Amino acid sequence: MITTITNSNLTAQINHLGAELCSLKNNRSIEYIWEGNADFWGKHSPVLFPIVGTLKNNTFNYKDATYHLSRHGFARDMLFELIDKSENTATFSIQASDDTKNKYPFDFELQINYTLSDNSLSIGYKVINKSKNPMPFSIGAHPAFALPGNFEDYSLQFEKDEPLEYNLLQNDLISNETKVLSSPNSLVPLKYELFENDALIFKSLQSKYLTILKNKTPLIRVRYPSFPHLGIWTKMNAPFLCIEPWFGYSDSVESTGNLMEKEGIQIIEADQIFEAEFSIEIL
Repeated sequence: MITTITNSNLTAQINHLGAELCSLKNNRSIEYIWEGNADFWGKHSPVLFPIVGTLKNNTFNYKDATYHLSRHGFARDMLFELIDKSENTATFSIQASDDTKNKYPFDFELQINYTLSDNSLSIGYKVINKSKNPMPFSIGAHPAFALPGNFEDYSLQFEKDEPLEYNLLQNDLISNETKVLSSPNSLVPLKYELFENDALIFKSLQSKYLTILKNKTPLIRVRYPSFPHLGIWTKMNAPFLCIEPWFGYSDSVESTGNLMEKEGIQIIEADQIFEAEFSIEIL
């Protein structure tokens, strides 16, 4: 099932499966979200919860028990309930079940809100800990933006001129090896060779937004003011780019598997709420 929200400038469509943004068009019907062609990658903009990335051996330990959790968690494969809707906003929810507790032993509610305002779509996350214990989790976004035509016509402009140091992945885990993107005037020309070793993982950036440009013309700006981590990814020869604000990331190659000690993990106390928001602005 698809829910549509609109304003005078934009129309967004959200699939109840995963509460996944599957379309964002302007009033000239230009599509900005990747179509989801499975020949490259069959997703559009999945939510990553209760982990981001990959766990070492796809397992974690909590209170002397071992749990199995696949890459990026289970929220993206769950059917969300639409709990609030107006012309330009929609809010979706999932809650813990016996099935989720077999993989992740916590009572929770995850709400995702989509709101259109002017030329922007804001996506808000609300994680509610309904457990009696502190709840460790990660959450992240994975929107894929359609980049038709020649990939090398596009570039990324970071908010600040800073060293763009990123960690390399090793068998889907964070390695200790880092590189620095060449970014004269905070501009990074796109080329597929950047992604030969999978995603670029930025553990720490001063920039809190970045802009996709085509032939030096700004197209899309992603703002993530409170998110501490960022991933950037595409597949070889695919006409899209993912800009992924995160709270958390994959296990390191040295991970012990203890979820409470996982690098980048967030922890909410019992009966508390975590909230974060990012936005996609069409320029």
